[in-house]
Amino acid sequence: MEVMNALLKSRRGAAARFFISALWVTLAVAGRAQTVEVDEVRKQAEKGLAEAQNTLGLIYKSGTGLTQDFAQALKWFQKAADQGYASAQKNLGLMYAEGKGVKPDLNEASKWFRKAAEQNFASAQNYLAMLYLEGKVPTQDLGEAVKWLRKAAEGNYTEAQDNLGVLYLDGKGVTADVEAAATWFRKAADRNYASAQDHLGNLLLDGKGVPQDYAKAADMFRQAAGQNYAASESTLGWMYAEGKGVPRDDAEAVKWFRKAAEQNYASAQNQLGMMYEQGRGVPQDYVKAVECYRRAAERGYGGAQNNLAIAYALGQGAPKDLPEAYKWFALGAAHGDNQRADLREAITKELSPAQIAEAEKRVKEFKPGK
Repeated sequence: MEVMNALLKSRRGAAARFFISALWVTLAVAGRAQTVEVDEVRKQAEKGLAEAQNTLGLIYKSGTGLTQDFAQALKWFQKAADQGYASAQKNLGLMYAEGKGVKPDLNEASKWFRKAAEQNFASAQNYLAMLYLEGKVPTQDLGEAVKWLRKAAEGNYTEAQDNLGVLYLDGKGVTADVEAAATWFRKAADRNYASAQDHLGNLLLDGKGVPQDYAKAADMFRQAAGQNYAASESTLGWMYAEGKGVPRDDAEAVKWFRKAAEQNYASAQNQLGMMYEQGRGVPQDYVKAVECYRRAAERGYGGAQNNLAIAYALGQGAPKDLPEAYKWFALGAAHGDNQRADLREAITKELSPAQIAEAEKRVKEFKPGK
């Protein structure tokens, strides 16, 4: 359906409408009819119709209706892009950026994004801006990043509105302006863009750029959480745990922490571990707490590393292991997490020089997972 929507948006005229409607009907029919649809797109593409060439590229890229083939996708995007078709130029830029069907080449990606951006194609403007912002083109150029983001944002492209809000929030390429950030976040949030809802929720929570309002913050987080946005799920869990803007409800907090934790969101994994450790909203279970801490700790989350260290030091939910506790205390401290510094000092005194050397070796060898 996404493939056909792309083609539908791009075609003009009575003949085009007939062509699209004929193909649209086939989408509702399973099996052989879908092959007929792809064959019809191919015929139009081979006749040189840029919209059909772009659509055939999307079909090959997604593997909808035929075997996924990035080389073929690249070929058809190229044909349409060479005709100046903006959507294909953007898609070709993505192929180069992602290294699909071709060796990754961000310079080539930026070239095609620019061609589409200059035709006022908003998503290409956003992609080009991010390349400039992240310094993934020959020179980082914040001015160019802001220029293209603003164009896309003013064209109501929600991702660009959210990205522009972040620039105003961080003062990157523009003068820091929290109120301007809130304005752009709200524009995207009003169009149900989850990241912007999360950003606006945090501003409402902290009273930055907008009056502090926990209830409105909770509403923003709830809207984003409804789209499975893990950061908002985690924050919503915290609000229920603390009774901020919502009635305190440990079971509801656990529900939201678990949803975010299942998406591998480290903060939520740590928070869920704390709920198990304290027996809040769930039966107290030190073993499950350690399992949660470990997942987040192994991904480099300092708070969880510190909590896991405490568990090893006390033998609570895991076998007592002082060198392992030393390791996790050291890793957590590197992130500024120094809870139970007294316990860290106490176990260090109990370790032999050889044990400390082994623990330090484990610290150096640690590499956070994804």
